[in-house]
Amino acid sequence: MLSKVHLPSSAAEAAGLLRAGGWLIGGGTVVMPRVNTGAVPVEHLISLRHAGLAGIRVDADTVTIGAATTLAAVGADDRLGFLHPVIRSIASPPVRNLATVGGNLLVPQPHGDLAVALLALDARVDVVSVDGARTGLVGEPVAPDEIVTAVHFDLPENWHYRKAMRRRHNSAAIVTVAAVLDGERTRIALGGVASRPVRAYAAERILRDDPGAVAEAAEAAGEGVEAFDDAYASAWYRVRVLPVHVRRALLGED
Repeated sequence: MLSKVHLPSSAAEAAGLLRAGGWLIGGGTVVMPRVNTGAVPVEHLISLRHAGLAGIRVDADTVTIGAATTLAAVGADDRLGFLHPVIRSIASPPVRNLATVGGNLLVPQPHGDLAVALLALDARVDVVSVDGARTGLVGEPVAPDEIVTAVHFDLPENWHYRKAMRRRHNSAAIVTVAAVLDGERTRIALGGVASRPVRAYAAERILRDDPGAVAEAAEAAGEGVEAFDDAYASAWYRVRVLPVHVRRALLGED
């Protein structure tokens, strides 16, 4: 039963509280429904609201976003216009006003569309614990006693994004595709087709060798995916439509 909410003033203080036991909470859009329904036995919540982890900084071509920054703030920043379609495809405005970048990185698929985009952007992740700080990559495991504090990425020159879902707004992904097509920096990330966002390595190799081989790359995108069944789509359907949405994303089709 929930008995206390901690409001640490720094990431280091939050890490100390986390090591002692409790659940982290950013915007609460994932944690609070589970707490309120009693789905998980939580006695202590550790809120990052006052830990100084919100904000967006753009230095030349490098972007840094604090983990406690809301999705709505990202969607309102004109410097990050290429990410606005990503943000608009996630949940509803009231949810985006609360949900955070850090939370979206850790939410399980088929949610976490921003995490798919950050994987395509080759984003780096700052992580802190009582043992110190480190920097890793989006998609790498984060230990239970670690706190994501910020993400960093370089602005892309050639960006593509597409999300297939059951309804236009406030729906989890059937398939999400995010791609950076900048020559040797070509990267394609997929959501909705595995337990976490994944890279389409085979498709990337094809496009690096021949940028015009979109159809071939789209067919190769499903290599190695481990799709799943859920309320939104079956694994069979996800694999079936994946090449279609990869092709449409790469060609910029609606």
